[in-house]
Amino acid sequence: MKSHGFIYKGLVSALVFASSQLLASPQPITSADLWQAARPSTPVVSPDGKQAVFSLTRYDMATDKGNADLHLLDINSGAISQLTHLKESESSPIWSPDGKQLAFVARRGNSKGQLFMLPLQGGEAKQLTTLPVSVSAPQFTPDGKSIIFMAQVPADFNGDFKTLEAELKQNNKVSAKVTEDRVYRYWDHWLTDNHFPRLFKLDLASNNVTELTPGWQPWFSVGGGVQYSIAPDSKSLALSAITSEKPYNQLNSDVLMLKLDGSGDFTNLTSDNPARDTNPVFSPDGKFLIYGAQERTDFYADRVKLIRHDLKSGKRTELAKEFSHSPADWQFSQNGKTIYFVAGDRAKQSIFSVSASGGKVKQVLRNQSNSGVRVAANNQLVFVQHGISQFPEIFKLKTNGKNLTALTRFNQELQQNIAWGKVEEAEFTGADGNAVQMYIVYPPNFDKNKKWPLLNLLHGGPHGFFGDNFSFRWNPQLFAAPGYVTIMPNFHGSTSFGQDFAVSIHGEHPTKPFIDSQAAVDFMLEKGFIDENRLAAAGGSYGGYLVSWIAGHTDRYKALINHAGVYNLMGQFASDSTAHRVHSYNGAPWDGLDKMLQWSPAMHADKFVTPMLVIHGEKDYRVPVTQGLEAYGVYKGKGIDARLVYFPDENHWILKPNNSVFWFKEFHGWLERYIGKGPSN
Repeated sequence: MKSHGFIYKGLVSALVFASSQLLASPQPITSADLWQAARPSTPVVSPDGKQAVFSLTRYDMATDKGNADLHLLDINSGAISQLTHLKESESSPIWSPDGKQLAFVARRGNSKGQLFMLPLQGGEAKQLTTLPVSVSAPQFTPDGKSIIFMAQVPADFNGDFKTLEAELKQNNKVSAKVTEDRVYRYWDHWLTDNHFPRLFKLDLASNNVTELTPGWQPWFSVGGGVQYSIAPDSKSLALSAITSEKPYNQLNSDVLMLKLDGSGDFTNLTSDNPARDTNPVFSPDGKFLIYGAQERTDFYADRVKLIRHDLKSGKRTELAKEFSHSPADWQFSQNGKTIYFVAGDRAKQSIFSVSASGGKVKQVLRNQSNSGVRVAANNQLVFVQHGISQFPEIFKLKTNGKNLTALTRFNQELQQNIAWGKVEEAEFTGADGNAVQMYIVYPPNFDKNKKWPLLNLLHGGPHGFFGDNFSFRWNPQLFAAPGYVTIMPNFHGSTSFGQDFAVSIHGEHPTKPFIDSQAAVDFMLEKGFIDENRLAAAGGSYGGYLVSWIAGHTDRYKALINHAGVYNLMGQFASDSTAHRVHSYNGAPWDGLDKMLQWSPAMHADKFVTPMLVIHGEKDYRVPVTQGLEAYGVYKGKGIDARLVYFPDENHWILKPNNSVFWFKEFHGWLERYIGKGPSN
């Protein structure tokens, strides 16, 4: 009996071990996994280049909110220490020029975000401002005496914050929005409340706040942020601001040089360019500015030119003249001789460098997607990297492109516990016989000897691209996980493949992307493992527009999913952005109506037969919610299967954790209803 008991106990132990191993084995990604992932911000490097501070955001499904804490990173050793531990978020960390203190923005019991200062030698953070408005975009002046920041104030603000506080407490019972402008709202908020962003200077010795842009009424950007750089002598700053006059028929941003004496005096350095000039950055010696310039006013994704402006002579030099992509987020090396930047690069986000005096662009790193690149000591760069199958982490790299090293591993356990689907990059022949790139994401348990359903994802923009990046919204691994071979074609009109490819759809909005999407499906069918009777297409924004176009031009799909998609081109003149649409559509309601309407999916509703899931947010001002409601109404009027998912508290994107989980549930549920999941029996 003892021997039997030993055998029994041994068998139980073996089964328990096997079960634990089974439970610990990697599983397909779920929507909940997206919200378990830690999300590091751009690392902000210390003045000596040896450390970096960043905020790390984690989400709580119970509260439906995220919380960001500050962390300190030793770039050499990789050692990390958490600096803040409160339930309220801290953001926008900046280093004092001596490297001994950090300033940041937080509420900490205030109704609005305020500035705080944290000594790194020890001690608690001290609150620096107690203003009745939120503080954002702080920067230390290089002399360490002041902090510049932005705040939204009424147009008639005279510098008296106490009076402003009393005014803000008054209960205005009128809710009307009134405008005569062409641009009057943006994304999910209105621009008609007569509040404008202004820059202020906090003197750290006296704690006095001085307004730097008194009486200003231009926006720095309609999105609410500001791009500025402070001169090394702390006497001026360069900023990008919208200089267009009301009623804003076109929005043009220029680079302005602003004195820091409180006079509000400025010089427009780019008034001769009618297109956008953005993101000015001072050279370390203060002799030059570099900024981005576009040429076209009718194309929001026009190629960005990297310009060096000599502040003494006024001479401008294009630094990356032969570069076919658009530089972004440029940074000077510590000695000022080299500029590092990122750019969309054939469906990746790569790191490049160019001499500060101009010349040939060098590729530093082409691997997945890289953002927030910052220059560190010892010829190193630090940045956030992520990919289709990789959660975001902070990495470092030698400026010669060698020794790529992960500095953080916040998501390592989560990364290892997920069974990732295989990712392939493919190329097929699309419209006009041109090569078209796409990513293919396979289910984790993919077997090429079986027949699988296909999901064709169509990106928004249309001037954007599906990249090798980890998306917390349209995540291809999550779409593929239940058993769908998922493709992501970068059709004509996509950026990162050169200007000619991007502009090739102008005036004929859907034609080439539709041809490409059809060719992508044909390419996959030729492989032999796709079930031609189990095809679905899904897209958001322009991708949703293309889904509605597909509905009126082919019946090959069994299910369609339209998220925040354009249905009726007439309705897009209620969008927050209308100026470029006449060029994109080759017509307008007042001129060339017939030309425009031929590209409107609404004009082809008589051919709709494929069931469609329609998803839209009430606060979507880019593609107004009526677009989704109209598509759904037409479907129901025709008696075709359709389902509406409406979010009263979301904009163009679904951003709240629980709404996101529900969104994916609806998405997968619609697919399973019409094309099943996994391989055919």
